[in-house]
Amino acid sequence: MPERETPTGTMDDVDVVTRSVLTASRLLVAVSARSLAAVEERVTLPQFRMLVVLSTRGATKLVTLADLLQVAPSTAMRMVDRLIAAGLADRQSNPGNRRETLLQLTEEGRRTVADVTARRRAAIAEIVERLTPTQRLALIEALAAFNEAGGEPLAPDRDDTESHPLGWAMDVPVAGDA
Repeated sequence: MPERETPTGTMDDVDVVTRSVLTASRLLVAVSARSLAAVEERVTLPQFRMLVVLSTRGATKLVTLADLLQVAPSTAMRMVDRLIAAGLADRQSNPGNRRETLLQLTEEGRRTVADVTARRRAAIAEIVERLTPTQRLALIEALAAFNEAGGEPLAPDRDDTESHPLGWAMDVPVAGDA
């Protein structure tokens, strides 16, 4: 078992915490990758991220989608084209402005997001079940403080997967969002 470092209360503890968070993020990335395994032939991680954004926001303009994903509109367009070809997303004319196109999930796209999210939740629950109740409480408190410091709202309850399937905040208005 690896030796644990004890924070000293000085600035050095920032490095210890940062290292621990980096290790945890590596674990979470591995969980995320495994949760995508069943659909990895059809969807890459960045494409899945786009599906999640469309799932949380509904019909969205390309420029807004690109802003939310922090990619160039041309990159977002290529991703959308691949998702449309896979039957996971589609385009529709904006009823409020026929010059604009809105992007949205298909039923298959919604099902994909729900399935991957369920696998991810189950994998994380499996890890959490190995912790003692005291460790779970400490983790809740630590992660709540970490999320608050990072400006991330609490993920939804198990039964509330519609609003934010992965707990990502998408309520922030984006420039050009109408």
